[in-house]
Amino acid sequence: MSIIIRKEEPADYAEVKNVVKMAFATAANADGGEHHLVERLRGGAAFVPELSLVAESNGKIVGHILFTKLKLHGTEQLALAPLSVLPEFQRQGIGRKLIAAGHEAARKKGFDAVVVLGNPKVYGSSGYKPARLWKISSPFEAPDAYFMVCELKKGALPVKEGCVEYAEEFGIF
Repeated sequence: MSIIIRKEEPADYAEVKNVVKMAFATAANADGGEHHLVERLRGGAAFVPELSLVAESNGKIVGHILFTKLKLHGTEQLALAPLSVLPEFQRQGIGRKLIAAGHEAARKKGFDAVVVLGNPKVYGSSGYKPARLWKISSPFEAPDAYFMVCELKKGALPVKEGCVEYAEEFGIF
């Protein structure tokens, strides 16, 4: 199966909405509104169009990843949310490809780190480690092992207490 990772375009929005809905339809801890989150984030100041990517197979969008700006230790870094792959395409490495492409694009834009709330089994293989290693806390209740950070530039983050400040579109304040 050939997968192409590319920047999301406005013409993709309806298809991406379906991918996100389908990907989270049976996911544990999903609230069913992840596609609405994507729409809100696209309309906010934290949106970085070059960091909204799709995975395409034979002209069909089968995956999507979105990175948006957040504040960490007074600097602008990124949140990864959400990562979506159609159920029939899951467990084939598409998510890892989207993460890797997103990390590369983020490095090129000068970002140093990405924060994610997700399954360590999924994100650990892409370089994510528990945020507590940097003394970074979450603004919401989350299992410690699931709140993670990936340094895009090794040693870029200081080990000092701080709380992540998500974009208001996340609606967690």
